[in-house]
Amino acid sequence: MNSAAEALPQHRARNPRLARPRAIAYWLFAVAAMVVIIVLVGGITRLTESGLSITEWKPVTGALPPLSEAQWQAEFAAYQKIGEYQQVAGPAGMTLADYKFIYFWEWFHRLLGRLIGLAFALPLAWFWIKRQIPQGYKPRLLALLALGGLQGVFGWYMVRSGLNTEMTDVSHFWLSIHLMTALFTLGGLVWTALDLLRLYAIPDARPARLTGLSFAVISIVALQLLLGAWVAGLNAGFASDSWPLMQGRIVPEYDTSRGLIWAATHDPFLIHFLHRWWAWVAVAALVIMARKLRPFDRRASIAIHSAFGTQIILGIAVVMTGMELWLAAAHQLVGALLVAAMAWGGHVLGRAR
Repeated sequence: MNSAAEALPQHRARNPRLARPRAIAYWLFAVAAMVVIIVLVGGITRLTESGLSITEWKPVTGALPPLSEAQWQAEFAAYQKIGEYQQVAGPAGMTLADYKFIYFWEWFHRLLGRLIGLAFALPLAWFWIKRQIPQGYKPRLLALLALGGLQGVFGWYMVRSGLNTEMTDVSHFWLSIHLMTALFTLGGLVWTALDLLRLYAIPDARPARLTGLSFAVISIVALQLLLGAWVAGLNAGFASDSWPLMQGRIVPEYDTSRGLIWAATHDPFLIHFLHRWWAWVAVAALVIMARKLRPFDRRASIAIHSAFGTQIILGIAVVMTGMELWLAAAHQLVGALLVAAMAWGGHVLGRAR
């Protein structure tokens, strides 16, 4: 017999409503794409100094921007009370029109966060009610939902860290927690979607396992991403506009008065230097992973090579153009795509094992 039902895995041919792993996988890929977009918008928000423009966290009513002139004036007045305005934006002559520009990016960033929450929670509830989630995947999907909620909380703590008269920026530590949580969530979405696609093709397939090599590569790249977040949070991209030298030397001068640990976590010149050169350690690790992938999935290998190659070129271009906004935003975008490619590669290696 050559019926269509026989072409499907047998458990779905008998009862197609038992589970829908492929549909859930496509949904997770769509949410992952939204996370990539919000990472890009978050980068633009940081680069345009827009992150502190909204001084309150209103999860529901904050979805709407000011709709009247009086509301705009009230929001602007609240912004004028914080250090960023009093020490930077105010003396620079910020107008209400200027404020509306930075307000837009922060509002849009928060709006995307709300939309991602809905895009995850509502389909999850639907698949759950319809009993279409494969066995063993409910805890993982709930964990991804919890990560999304934490992302919003961490975002507010990040904003709150800069809402006083002493600070002119958010804490670079909270910024890195906010970004790293988003990227970890992105990797989890891609990995889970790939597990479900494999389950669709092979009904008794087990989830891929994280290999020692993948863990090592992910750890090395995670440190590079963390350093990148600190570079963004401390405006350390402006520490040098030349490459490969900084201040005409390989190792720039940096503040050692409070110790090396403090310098490595607070000094913009040293953090820029570390981010610049740890990138090559990350490249070496990714090359090893990509070469290991070739016998199993050449597409994943090409994706990793393409992502880190583009990322290196963009990083150098960002430095040499003095932090050109569109290049810096593209650098953050490709960083997110690299995480997705790395999750793909790690999943392939986990299946191969």
